Amino acid sequence: MTRRSVLVSGGTSGIGAAIARAFMGAGDRVLVTGATEAEAQRARGEGLDARVLDVRDAVAVDALVAGLDSLHVLVNCAGVIRRGGAELDPAVFDDVIDINLNGTMRVCSAARPKLAATRGCIVNTASMLSFFGGGVVPGYSASKGGIAQLTKSLSIAWAPEGIRVNAVAPGWIATPLTQPLQDDAARSQAILARTPMGRWGQPEDVAGPVLFLAGPAAAFVTGVVLPVDGGYLIS
Repeated sequence: MTRRSVLVSGGTSGIGAAIARAFMGAGDRVLVTGATEAEAQRARGEGLDARVLDVRDAVAVDALVAGLDSLHVLVNCAGVIRRGGAELDPAVFDDVIDINLNGTMRVCSAARPKLAATRGCIVNTASMLSFFGGGVVPGYSASKGGIAQLTKSLSIAWAPEGIRVNAVAPGWIATPLTQPLQDDAARSQAILARTPMGRWGQPEDVAGPVLFLAGPAAAFVTGVVLPVDGGYLIS
């Protein structure tokens, strides 16, 4: 079996790190990126091959991907959320969009030639908020709605090159990004009450579906946005 080359943007912690470890466990060669040197150093200390990458910087994105010998799988996990209504400020909104949506497109575009050469695949990170609105996080919600449509659009555009493009849409996953909600007893209880499976998801719960979408069992699957939410969307 070919040892695949896998790039996980935003893979230094949380969901991205769990995905990276799952690919490593499958025998693949994995590179993760983080927004700061501190994030990269922490990931290296946990056994991951990590580099610094600001997905807002097109030159840096192109340079990192160009330095890869080959690429079979791209997983886009780099993203931010600004809570407390901060995203209602147009400047903050713009930055969230630039990281979450434009950043994903930058990495996808840079990776396209190498993925075409290997007939590889992309797995993007959407969200429950790809499907409904978030009144205090309009930038995050808009960016994740955009990720869903970007995924579908690129799956059509790049299918002739043999590149499959899918996305996962995580629900309430216990990560540093959601720690404020986990710590809010009333909010956490409301989340659990609506989640049929009755628990917070773990980062590893998302890793399995990503491995499926990136693997041979999903060879005829493209353009899918797969909820991984314990049933939250259907309740």
